Amino acid sequence: MRHVAVLDLGKTNAKVALVDLQTLTERRVVTRPNRALSGPPWPHFDTEGLWGFFLDGLAQMQASDGIDAISITTHGACAALLDRRGQLAAPVLDYECTGPDDLASEYDALRPDFAETGSARLPMGLNIGAQLHWQLRQDPDLLARIAHVVTWPQYWGHRLTGELASDVTSLGCHTDLWNPWKGGFSSLVARLGLEDRMATPRRPTEMLGTVLPDIAAATGLRPGTPVAVGIHDSNASLLPHLLSVPAPFSVVSTGTWVVSMAVGGASTPLDPTRDTLVNVNALGDPVPSARFMGGREHEIVMAGQAVTATEADAARVLDRGLLLFPSVQPGSGPFPRQEARWSSEARTPGETVVALGHYLALMTAECLRMIGAAGPVILEGPLARNAWYCAMLAAASGRPVHRSGSSTGTALGAALLLQPDFHRIEALPAPHPQPDARLADLGRRWRDALRGA
Repeated sequence: MRHVAVLDLGKTNAKVALVDLQTLTERRVVTRPNRALSGPPWPHFDTEGLWGFFLDGLAQMQASDGIDAISITTHGACAALLDRRGQLAAPVLDYECTGPDDLASEYDALRPDFAETGSARLPMGLNIGAQLHWQLRQDPDLLARIAHVVTWPQYWGHRLTGELASDVTSLGCHTDLWNPWKGGFSSLVARLGLEDRMATPRRPTEMLGTVLPDIAAATGLRPGTPVAVGIHDSNASLLPHLLSVPAPFSVVSTGTWVVSMAVGGASTPLDPTRDTLVNVNALGDPVPSARFMGGREHEIVMAGQAVTATEADAARVLDRGLLLFPSVQPGSGPFPRQEARWSSEARTPGETVVALGHYLALMTAECLRMIGAAGPVILEGPLARNAWYCAMLAAASGRPVHRSGSSTGTALGAALLLQPDFHRIEALPAPHPQPDARLADLGRRWRDALRGA
């Protein structure tokens, strides 16, 4: 087995990546925006548009290189409700729908404690349990139509293979539906009346099935092409390092969400009010984690502007002590109730770019501190290419920062599900950059200003 096609569905973009398992590189990547539809009956994902994109991508890569297997990775906080025919019983809710907030007090009375689930209470539909509670109330006939509840990677696996499953990493991703300590469903499942409708949880490294004959015919795939169970995207980013880097270390997966995960760190009580949580990794083990919507915050601040900052911009930011304080995207992250503010409204576009990179790094450093992270920090995703972010993260965390060589760490991790015996202890790339004392001082001023927040 050499070429693994990965369906990589992030909150902002959908990708099909062809990963070469011999070189651990991506040979090809095609992308499209993952736009939600407004309704009715609620904001939902464009499943048919995504399905057509995935089939086209598979056909292209089969024709150009050949595909030996398929893996799937998606964002969390998403479930598909299927009827007895295996079709959608209702459109797949976009987790940024605010409807579930209307029933927040009702849901709070239903949901288990953090001690049972390791899942923080989050706004909108960021807890799948809150989504399900709201959907069942919005559509009184929905419960009768639901035969199966599958997590998001396995919805696409079902369309490829006809097989049903959920996976432990998606269930362990702030859903309120999973008990990571016991490795089973939480008490909420029964309270929602879904105990006999949840698809069987499986490990991401298992094989879900093989592509259906009509999929093979439509794409040119070889009949019998295997499809892995699939994995939550942050855990896909973690997997290559989990299999090859000695603990302790932490992985920071960046995209719409910036997710920090600590492996082998200090035992630290987690504060669910600050968006810390327990993820479940591909091996089924709990992983202390914290996150914030860093990619979304970058989009908000830059408002579509493409600005290149210079070293002169960076020097002026340091000289002026220019800082952005949280939270640009309120309601989640380590400072969910803080309102964003700048230390000075007078700034050039270049200075804004530098200070924004510093802000995202300081938020990341705070996340790492909250989860007891120790050892080197490994960066995945777009922010690994942001020099201002990397420099401040090294200074603020006081630990070596290593940028992953993969442009899509999620795709590589998902591909490795097809090679679960991968285990190669190797040196990390050289730390980049070295900690800067002036940046560390600027970071301390930012944290001191937020002390007690």
